[in-house]
Amino acid sequence: MENTLKIAMAQISPVLLNKIETLKKVEYSIIEAGKKDCELIVFGEALVPGYPFWVALTGGAEWDTKVNKKLHAEYVRNSIQIEEGELDSICKLAKQHNIAVYLGIMERAKNRGGHSIYASLVYINALGEIKSVHRKLQPTYDERLTWSPGDGNGLQVHSLKQFTVGGLNCWENWMPLPRTALYGLGENLHIAVWPGSDHNTKDITRFIARESRSFVVSVSSLMTKEMFPKNTPHLDLILKDCPDVLANGGSCIAGPDGEWIIEPVLHKEGLIIQEIDFNRVYEERQNFDPVGHYSRPDVTKLTVNRERQSTVEYKD
Repeated sequence: MENTLKIAMAQISPVLLNKIETLKKVEYSIIEAGKKDCELIVFGEALVPGYPFWVALTGGAEWDTKVNKKLHAEYVRNSIQIEEGELDSICKLAKQHNIAVYLGIMERAKNRGGHSIYASLVYINALGEIKSVHRKLQPTYDERLTWSPGDGNGLQVHSLKQFTVGGLNCWENWMPLPRTALYGLGENLHIAVWPGSDHNTKDITRFIARESRSFVVSVSSLMTKEMFPKNTPHLDLILKDCPDVLANGGSCIAGPDGEWIIEPVLHKEGLIIQEIDFNRVYEERQNFDPVGHYSRPDVTKLTVNRERQSTVEYKD
């Protein structure tokens, strides 16, 4: 039906610091979602090649240490350079299975020299085309020791059947102005991606849904102490004070009334599938529309800079 959309939340674990093996898990999930006739599949923040849990476990703020340098170098080496075609297999599967994809990656951005990395949310449409790459605007707390701040270029929305879909990374979802930037573009299906755990998703998912009168899909990953690969640099140091569970999942969906459609799912790896009905958006916009009839642009207005930032501009 044109007014419904079948969504798969891929709550999976990365093969940490191994982009090749993690991409294989992404590919498998897309194939499985395609078999179930899903039209959109969403993966967690920084899934490829994983979230830098080690920063908080290895004295990540210590200056100029070999431990931090070796782990960082391994992380950068396993991050994705889109310009080199490292997502081509994902694009091919999206087209083959007629499914749109939101995928959280660590991006080694070529237009910023190719050495710094960004937590990027990539949207691939059902034709297998990369339509936006949103670099996280502000890394959170210890993420700043390994991630770079992004820009507004990826504050974009995309048509998906009757829906208008957009997305943000993790604590960006707490930033009211980036949310508003997407609302102003007509977003009515909001994608929030997280590294994992219901303490992130259980409150804000429903809040954004109620604020925006949109569907909100929060997708997280999983990570336990046992999931660190045996060849992880300085694994003994990482595991010394490592909790048993670093990310328990928490993927969930809230409807435009702010009520649960799927409550946070914990400790379960695999696809979580749900069909949503666009008509619910119109029903809830009847009494509140944050950028429509319940706004005052003559009093308050947001300006958004969507230029892709680069240190050097070349004129040949």
